[in-house]
Amino acid sequence: MTFDDKFQISSDIEKYIDPQLAQGMRSGTAERKIDTLFSYMEDRGQSFYDEVVTQLEHALQCAALAQQSNASPTLITGALLHDIGHIILDEHSAREAFLNTDLSHEEVGAQYLRPFFPEAVTTPIRLHVPAKRYLCTTDPSYWDGLSEASKRSLKLQGGNMSDEEREAFEQIPYFEDGLTLRRWDDLAKVKGLEIAGLETYRDVVQHCLL
Repeated sequence: MTFDDKFQISSDIEKYIDPQLAQGMRSGTAERKIDTLFSYMEDRGQSFYDEVVTQLEHALQCAALAQQSNASPTLITGALLHDIGHIILDEHSAREAFLNTDLSHEEVGAQYLRPFFPEAVTTPIRLHVPAKRYLCTTDPSYWDGLSEASKRSLKLQGGNMSDEEREAFEQIPYFEDGLTLRRWDDLAKVKGLEIAGLETYRDVVQHCLL
């Protein structure tokens, strides 16, 4: 599969996807949609992303890094929501198959959010996993900074890119945003970090709604 192909969710993956969030966001005002999204993240994001931070803490740390970098509203939103696929697939560290089976959370998350957010939000989300492969291929020092979990999952996600894959990746709109998001993703795993809550991002995320 090339990066320009449309990802098809297989029935084996689809059966794990929770439709509740999408159902709740299909109607109502923009404010109500954000209420639904944030409530879902608060409720479902308490499982652990790894041994030190929860899914929600990881999302908030990533968004904070984006905000501190004066990123665009769409990229801040993408940072906050980049791992929504893990949440709607109920993937977390307590599940036996977590990091042992690739359910393509980045593709699932991007497709799930596509009816509600523009490509400037969903494409970096879609690219944040292949961005790790790209950076490992183009920057030999990048590997050394990865967490053990990210190193383990790299092989499952395809390992280093071929020249053809790298060239195709570079042609995708927003690919540089995907690389930036990836680097924040790698840093957003700090145990016990005091961080602003979801409401900090309400106006930014609501502004990005379609």
